[in-house]
Amino acid sequence: MKNYFTSSLPAFHLWTDILLLNISFLITHEMVLTSLAPFSYHAYLNLFLVSNLIWILCINVFRLYSFTRVTYNSYSRFLKLILAITVHLFFLELFVYVSGEQSGFSENLVFISYKIFTFLALATHGAATLVLQYLRKSGYNLKRYVIIGNGDLSGLAKGFYDNRQELGYFFCGTFKIQNMRTQAESLENFIETERPDYIYCCLSEMNNEQIKDVIRLAERKKTHVRLVPDYHGFLNNKFAFEPRETYPIINVQTKAFTEIDEQFTKRAFDIAFSSVIMILGLPVFLLVMLLVKVSSKGTVFFMQDRTGRWGQTFKIIKFRTMYMDAHTYGLQHSLGKKDPRLTPVGNFLRRTRLDELPQFLNVLMGQMSIVGPRPLNQYDVDMLMKEASHDFQKVLTIRPGITSIGQVKVGYATSSSENLLRLKYDMLYLNTYSLVTDLYVIGLTIQVVLLGKGR
Repeated sequence: MKNYFTSSLPAFHLWTDILLLNISFLITHEMVLTSLAPFSYHAYLNLFLVSNLIWILCINVFRLYSFTRVTYNSYSRFLKLILAITVHLFFLELFVYVSGEQSGFSENLVFISYKIFTFLALATHGAATLVLQYLRKSGYNLKRYVIIGNGDLSGLAKGFYDNRQELGYFFCGTFKIQNMRTQAESLENFIETERPDYIYCCLSEMNNEQIKDVIRLAERKKTHVRLVPDYHGFLNNKFAFEPRETYPIINVQTKAFTEIDEQFTKRAFDIAFSSVIMILGLPVFLLVMLLVKVSSKGTVFFMQDRTGRWGQTFKIIKFRTMYMDAHTYGLQHSLGKKDPRLTPVGNFLRRTRLDELPQFLNVLMGQMSIVGPRPLNQYDVDMLMKEASHDFQKVLTIRPGITSIGQVKVGYATSSSENLLRLKYDMLYLNTYSLVTDLYVIGLTIQVVLLGKGR
């Protein structure tokens, strides 16, 4: 079982709770309302819809699904769920009172629904917790970790996770500190071999430069950094490494979108936006397919290997903009409007970015995002690995996008310098991400499409 199972738990509980809430109302409808004609269907529908809206507000206020591996197993999560259900009941009853639907039937509906929903929600959360604990104790869904340093703090961290197997952490080994400058290559080989999810750094055994080197290494690897401080010898007397994190661990954000809320928001937005475009844009899709087909011989779609997240390759899907014999020209980078490989229709599709439309399929398949660094050909990857290895490997930690700030500002890169300039914009995006930023980039892209100013 892969590690992404845990990161999917918030989404699982979110949609499961919403489903259970609606099932509870439907069950109660069959139990209470079938023989109670005075309670109108219109009033029931209003109550049904308002119930969902209030629950969504409760989710955001109480942050029901913002939990870590440690807090997921705590009783406080269940108390928070009960509190959210209670507040939800209060406001729904308030809605019934204010709307004037106090027929008695509505009150029966609400209370019976809540008895069912409370039982189902708590049972589902409890069952999911027990199943996950069992799987982790059986060796599944584990997070791998290594420790840099070999002192008391190293043994503290290892002992904590060894005694709490339900948290699902697997110890891969220890890397002893001597001279980090001369050990940089050895450490990178160690990380490549063990492939940990977390690197624990014992601060009492490392200086600032060594810590910076580890963080820079983690930024381009599939791992996160946690700094374990030592309070000058008071560790054994004053502090304990507890499940509720009374002993502080400093989490270093070495990756974009590491927070569950960010991951969920970005992926949900990608799926919703792509689905709408695929449905509403169907006439445009069909028209472009026809134009490509009649303008030159060959296939409608162009598929090519591109480098995606973590350097893994995938097939990118685009409308074909070049002649089928384009490979015989011996060119690699696009030459813009004067590129002899472009068909007349292909030139228009490039300028308006319409050739990118099929990539919404890549987004739905999880290979790309709406906004993110452009996926590159292997020759561009080799060049950037040579010219700006660290920054480029950091960019590879997120899904590539259909559009990006660099794509809007630079367009199709025709040289190494333009690729490096686009990389700088990609780094800026990693450091300033928000949903508002994505919407801003999409707005700029729409402007390019409408004005035909792309290159």
